[in-house]
Amino acid sequence: MNREKKRAIVLLSGGMDSCVCAALAARDYAPAALHISYGQRTEDRERQSFFEICQRLNIQDKLVVRNEALRAIGGSALTDDNIAVPASHSVGQDIPVTYVPFRNAHFLAVAVSWAEVLGADKIFIGAVEQDSSGYPDCRPAYYEAFNRVIKAGTKEGTIEVVTPLIGLRKAEIVRLGLELGAPFDLTWSCYSRQDRACGICDSCVLRLRAFAAAGASDPIPYGEKEIVEL
Repeated sequence: MNREKKRAIVLLSGGMDSCVCAALAARDYAPAALHISYGQRTEDRERQSFFEICQRLNIQDKLVVRNEALRAIGGSALTDDNIAVPASHSVGQDIPVTYVPFRNAHFLAVAVSWAEVLGADKIFIGAVEQDSSGYPDCRPAYYEAFNRVIKAGTKEGTIEVVTPLIGLRKAEIVRLGLELGAPFDLTWSCYSRQDRACGICDSCVLRLRAFAAAGASDPIPYGEKEIVEL
């Protein structure tokens, strides 16, 4: 029974990785799901996925928060309409323009505050370092440092951010999600479209390649898929 399990917060964007994290949290804890909209291009579709995933995983405690700062600050293709979302083939070795400056710190700060109120000791986040877009706030050292901040700056000092996917390849995340029964059909990863996934942005291509490498079919609708050969 959930009431016998310890509490945990799961940051649930509505994407593939966060969905697998939510499935893990729902298996092992009494989870509470947190979704943060920040003016991103696909915020309505991501919010829809959040609610549908929570319903499928029977997560009752939900919190939806809007962060106005990140869109006001801009500097990312996800939050600034004047910066185009690039196709995957045009993304180089540098940190891409889809990086939202220090975004995960904003998300984690809300999660830690809520964890203190709920009495949760764990915060799940679906950060992935390998096979990812190379965002600096998805590195293990970042979360090690953030946990030191939490220990120093909270009442009990016992809350910990956990990153169960951070060292996995994307195909391994797909396989884990399938084992857990994660509702991939409800997720949304596309950076630019909300009706059918574009199939050509970095997030779509990484996702499609992961499903192909895992020998599985991606269940969401796409507009294009021609550039995802392994």
